[in-house]
Amino acid sequence: MAVTKLLRGLLREIPHTIVQGSEDTAVSGVAYDTRKITGGEVFVCIAGTVVDGHDYIDKAVSAGAAAVVVTRDVEVPSGVTVVRVTDDRKALALLSVAWFDNPAKSLLTIGITGTKGKTTTAYMIYHLLNGAGIPCGLIGTVEIIAGDTHISASHSTPESYVIAEAMAKMRDCGCKAVVMEVSSQGLKMDRVYGITFDYGLFTNLEPDHIGGNEHPDFEDYKNCKRKLFSMCKKGILNADDAHFPEMIEGCTCEVVRFGASEGCDYRMTQTALLNEAGRKGVSYRITGRREMDIVTEIPGRFTMYNSLAAAALGCEVGIPGDTMRRVLRDVRVRGRVESVPVSAHFTVLLDYAHNGMALRSLLSTLREYQPKRLVCMFGCGGNRARDRRYDMGEISSKLADFTIVTSDNPRFEEPEDIIRDILVGVAKGPGEYVTVPDRREAIAYALSHAQEGDCIVIAGKGHEDYQEIRGVKYPMDDRAMILEEAERLGIS
Repeated sequence: MAVTKLLRGLLREIPHTIVQGSEDTAVSGVAYDTRKITGGEVFVCIAGTVVDGHDYIDKAVSAGAAAVVVTRDVEVPSGVTVVRVTDDRKALALLSVAWFDNPAKSLLTIGITGTKGKTTTAYMIYHLLNGAGIPCGLIGTVEIIAGDTHISASHSTPESYVIAEAMAKMRDCGCKAVVMEVSSQGLKMDRVYGITFDYGLFTNLEPDHIGGNEHPDFEDYKNCKRKLFSMCKKGILNADDAHFPEMIEGCTCEVVRFGASEGCDYRMTQTALLNEAGRKGVSYRITGRREMDIVTEIPGRFTMYNSLAAAALGCEVGIPGDTMRRVLRDVRVRGRVESVPVSAHFTVLLDYAHNGMALRSLLSTLREYQPKRLVCMFGCGGNRARDRRYDMGEISSKLADFTIVTSDNPRFEEPEDIIRDILVGVAKGPGEYVTVPDRREAIAYALSHAQEGDCIVIAGKGHEDYQEIRGVKYPMDDRAMILEEAERLGIS
């Protein structure tokens, strides 16, 4: 039987005016996309940066919307209730929360913000909580997980309705917690409005997502990130980050510090790189509120901070030390410095690094492991800023010994044109290079030319399992191709 609810109850927390119709209108759901209307929904007109929902009211009414929520004067046929609000995105968030009976209140809610490390830290916490017997869901860049259901994600922080719907699925399938990536855009666009997080985590902050339809400047980007710490009960923050003082400025939560600095509540000491045959990772000791030794088989000093953030959360929640040590030792994150086992003679890593900042951090980190050669294979996405191509080419040529330039998601551009732009940057560095436009052939080239002691990085796509060409997404999974080509080549 279809569920209906009266608008009156859904609007209880939202300042509004009934322009036409009645608050006693029964609705069958909440929608912000006319394609999702099946009949009886309340349609929220979102005035986005590209599309304005007010322009689709006729389509929504034709599809059967029983009510519309607007922020300006509109012409709507009689018989359809019109609700006027001052903030469309906050209205959508609160309507969604109300429609799903505020699922966040039934869950331990953990939000993670920062420029880098959100995905890895979220998965670490997801595995920590589940490993401790606390059923946990996840909302992030790669996917949404609710029980046994995995749904591919399109945004780090999806629209508020999707968040409320996902949390309701988690609640209904027995989850007791949810960990989610909270992006600057998610905060700017009020996608998490109406949620009070039990814990908010801060990884780090660097200029990113500035320009276009994102943030006008770094100050706006930083201020959006900072919002999380006025929306949570307890903040767990990286005290080593240069912007830590600004992140806690004006915050309303209890502050817990982690890092290598003196005075941290969870301080890492005795840090070391784990660099053995077939194994690369990090190790350190936590002191402060708890004491324990941690080993994580994901390479990179940034892994120390990501895992320390997860461990601090685990300690605050009360997860036993043995469980944390076991989970953090064994955890793997798809497409995030992910080791793909193909040979005992060289290392193959898969990573999502798809801009200059991320590639620089990745290659600099791997240099610390002193491989015989550092080989970097990557491409750049089409219909994106050309400067990214020059930057990535130059960074790879300067930090890697050998660069293999290939195709990523060309979208509506020709792969050869993108490669030519990348080579402008490659020419600024001393590294050797080759171009192999076909991505599978590029992977085969990397594997067939591997030398003893090499570290090969396949960068750019990470967890993605498609290649986008002229509006069509074709199946393509770097991890699967690495394993298939290694088998075809007889590599062991």
